Amino acid sequence: MSVSPVKRQKMESVLDQLKHHTTVVADTGDFNAIDEYKPLDATTNPSLILAAAQMPAYQELVDDAVAYGKKLGGSEEEQIKNACDKLFVLFGAEILKRIPGRVSTEVDARLSFDKEGMIQRARRLIDLYKEAGIGKDRILIKLSSTWEGIQAGKVLEAEYGIHCNMTLLFSFAQAVACAEAGVTLISPFVGRILDWYVANGDKKTYEPSEDPGVKSVTKIYNYYKKFGYKTIVMGASFRNTGEIKALTGCDYLTISPKLLAELSKEYVKLTPTLSLKEAQACELEKIHLDEKAFRWHHNEDQMAVEKLSDGIRKFAADAIKLERMLKVDVLS
Repeated sequence: MSVSPVKRQKMESVLDQLKHHTTVVADTGDFNAIDEYKPLDATTNPSLILAAAQMPAYQELVDDAVAYGKKLGGSEEEQIKNACDKLFVLFGAEILKRIPGRVSTEVDARLSFDKEGMIQRARRLIDLYKEAGIGKDRILIKLSSTWEGIQAGKVLEAEYGIHCNMTLLFSFAQAVACAEAGVTLISPFVGRILDWYVANGDKKTYEPSEDPGVKSVTKIYNYYKKFGYKTIVMGASFRNTGEIKALTGCDYLTISPKLLAELSKEYVKLTPTLSLKEAQACELEKIHLDEKAFRWHHNEDQMAVEKLSDGIRKFAADAIKLERMLKVDVLS
């Protein structure tokens, strides 16, 4: 339904309306997009940093990261690893100049099954931010939502006061375990869930309210609110604006620049679909998951098993590409 130009002047865009009900986060490493859409927070991952690092506009950050790796010395592998960590932090530091809230920085996906390795790498990233004059209160460390990742998050939160964002989350079991671990925030992936159902089922299109990813996040949100968990639910990985609108009222939503642009140009009335009142009235039962129960329940969800492993492989592949890119500069 089109809106007349006169009415449009009086009406807020869908993006502006969304900000009244949900904290909007920019899912990008591109500073220009952050400047344009003015989100509260921003998220990054290896794929986004790889894409941004190849843009000429950010070559100076790449050069600074490489110089840092060379300065610390050590083996070629150590120099590249240090340059990589520094690059993530340099991007994060620049993003923080543009937003009032927090930036999410991801631990290497290749550590997804190494609890101690994730803890060590997370603390290293926080130290690098500290060297840049940025306190840990403005950082969310992103960890894969494997059992080991969730337990690493539990330790980082409880023992080091480091806030964690659990990513690559596809199953209800992952969400329950994250809540029980007391992590700050989870990022359930809406679009990748939809992708799996479209690829593996007969149905190829879904109404937003019936979208499998939307239904997954709605269930998680209702469970958290019904049982008083403090962990923030941040829907992520959207394929279209319909999914976003169907999750209006969710704590946070992290949105790509492309979809932020579409929402900013749309003028229809936006009504919240998620609410504390409805969550508290839902019929979900509280459950507890130890490691054995977690692994069983997660394994029962074929989509979640496949998408988690696929996501880890893809993030790891992009981390390797980024290292290769930096290796050329380290060796020059």
